[in-house]
Amino acid sequence: MSEEATIAPAANSAHRWRRIKNAAAVSAVAGLIIAGAFAAWVYSLGPLPLDQARQVSTTIVDRNGKLLRAYAMADGRWRLPVDAKTAIDPGYLKLLFAYEDRRFYSHGGVDPLALGRAAFQLVTSGHIVSGGSTITMQLARLMEPRRERSVYAKLRQVVRAFQIERQLNKDEILDLYLALAPFGGNLEGVRAASIAYFGKEPKRLSLAESALLVALPQSPETRRLDRYPDHARAARDRVLDRMVEDQVISADDAVQARAIPVPRLRKQMPILAPHSSDAAIAIMKDTPVIRLTLDSSLQRVLEALARDRAIAQGPNISVAIIAVDNESGDVLARVGSPDYFDERRAGQVDMTRALRSPGSTLKPFIYGLAFEDGFVHPESLIDDRPIRFGSYAPENFDMTFQGTVPVRKALQLSLNVPAIKLLDRVGASRLSSRLKQAGGNLVLPKDEAPGLAMGLGGVGVTLQDLAQLYSGLARLGSTRPLREIMLAKDERDPLRLMDQAAAWQVGNVLIGTPPPENGVHNRIAFKTGTSYGYRDAWSVGFDGRITIGVWVGRPDGAPVPGLVGRTAAAPILFDAFARTGKIPSALPKPPKGALVASNAKLPLPLRRFRAVGELVRTGSEQAPHIQFPLNGSRIDVDRSNDGRFAAMPVKIAGGVLPLTMMVNGVSVGDIDSRRQRLIDPPGPGFARLTVIDATGAADTVVIRVQ
Repeated sequence: MSEEATIAPAANSAHRWRRIKNAAAVSAVAGLIIAGAFAAWVYSLGPLPLDQARQVSTTIVDRNGKLLRAYAMADGRWRLPVDAKTAIDPGYLKLLFAYEDRRFYSHGGVDPLALGRAAFQLVTSGHIVSGGSTITMQLARLMEPRRERSVYAKLRQVVRAFQIERQLNKDEILDLYLALAPFGGNLEGVRAASIAYFGKEPKRLSLAESALLVALPQSPETRRLDRYPDHARAARDRVLDRMVEDQVISADDAVQARAIPVPRLRKQMPILAPHSSDAAIAIMKDTPVIRLTLDSSLQRVLEALARDRAIAQGPNISVAIIAVDNESGDVLARVGSPDYFDERRAGQVDMTRALRSPGSTLKPFIYGLAFEDGFVHPESLIDDRPIRFGSYAPENFDMTFQGTVPVRKALQLSLNVPAIKLLDRVGASRLSSRLKQAGGNLVLPKDEAPGLAMGLGGVGVTLQDLAQLYSGLARLGSTRPLREIMLAKDERDPLRLMDQAAAWQVGNVLIGTPPPENGVHNRIAFKTGTSYGYRDAWSVGFDGRITIGVWVGRPDGAPVPGLVGRTAAAPILFDAFARTGKIPSALPKPPKGALVASNAKLPLPLRRFRAVGELVRTGSEQAPHIQFPLNGSRIDVDRSNDGRFAAMPVKIAGGVLPLTMMVNGVSVGDIDSRRQRLIDPPGPGFARLTVIDATGAADTVVIRVQ
């Protein structure tokens, strides 16, 4: 072989190698260009619109997480937050995965096997038999909705699916899909669909319901239950048939599910506690889920009670009810009106927060302060006779007088004259300030000071404030500010209403008030009230667990002849307690220092109430007078090593022996003939010292111990 012949093959080989290298280089460059273009295209897609996808309807839930009310989004869509682990029926999820994405928890966003199967079926049958999109790919489409169906759109879904899988875990992806999946009209998400179509949360679904919810998102508009129920049923049945073929469900179960008709109408979204919900959403702006202290079960039955009783009372009459947990101060139910959408009854006005005249419902607090001051006892006698305070002459509701009655009976019968006598002794300004201190905001007419008329309703107060004050009686003298929105941190401190013994005595009296015809004796401590002109009927009561307040009247303040608290409001109160489903809880036991005795065994000064004008006597006798300490003085008292206050001297002038000394309404013993005594201060702060002589004459001073 010649040298030329040997060189020729080598040259050809080198030439081929150069061509291969050049082709590889071109391919690499082309690949880099394509990769760069693809990367640029992916970059041009921008970040995932997660914030927008996570926007949901604001939902108001009760203390146990149950839905009270939802608000549509700004564009009118209903999209409720979903937690698949706790709030979705496992049977529905089983069908969903079997029908849409068998390998959801194992793939990385795209399922090559499903895509290959879908492509093969398309080629062999000439039409789409099953989709190859995973739940993650469907979520990508829902996050960026596009109408066209093209290779470009599918490629975009694939890219977005990979991005979603990198940024979210599987549970988050599933929750987001279940919140965004379309179900026809303005319904998005399985939870909104279940509530709108079945009237219930998707936590417990039948097989027929689950299959229907799996079928609807495939073509939500052509399968809308309120427009095309037959199409929806056919789609549901196809899901059932396929599940039988795939051995996910049995044939018998499928037959039974196919026999169930599909709903043809949408149900209204829940609107429980609408007034509380409106108030909460105004406070907690931009909060997707707001948890209230309400109990949805109690709220539902009390709303029904208010609606039924308002209809029975007549047109334009409204009913408001509030229930409060005594221990925590949490509002358990609030019914602001019998029908939120009733314009004749001003349904959207929350009458639990409306300022109205309380009638006689403030009387228990007058008696409570009188018990606290120690100049009267529930078994003391008091006169119910005509009396005049300047130009003011109170009269009883029935225009009659009972004569001399026990204080207990005077409060139970809501007699006006005894209450005003006690208020005159207690002081209207002191009553007003004490109730305000305990959270009861009393509103007087402009430029008017507290006066005796406030004891019979001459003041404005809200039903919720009354409920808070009455719960203080059940709590033995301290109130808790009401709470309706559950926050992570609760910083409410108890507020002082009155002494424990006085609060117990008031509750002990009120539980003996004769109940209405539908009530049981000695179960509920309650009081009724009727405002001037028959404009407001009230009843507020408590047991050892909860306090319930009821108001009946016209929201516009017009009089309603014959509207009386005892006949209009009290029966609703007792029905409300019955509908709580629990036996009334016993009131607290008598606290230390509470005097329990018949009238005959009371100290002589407590056997009969004497008004202020009866304290001063003629002749050589003088009413007792506390010489030391002086009224309004500040007393610095030494402390021992263990922090206890040393005894404090008290000096008395005048009075008929024996003299009884009381500190904050509790007797500390008699005063000797020298009219002096050492007493133990109750602690730092204000203290009320009272001395009563054998005839019932008394003197009181208020001091501050420091």
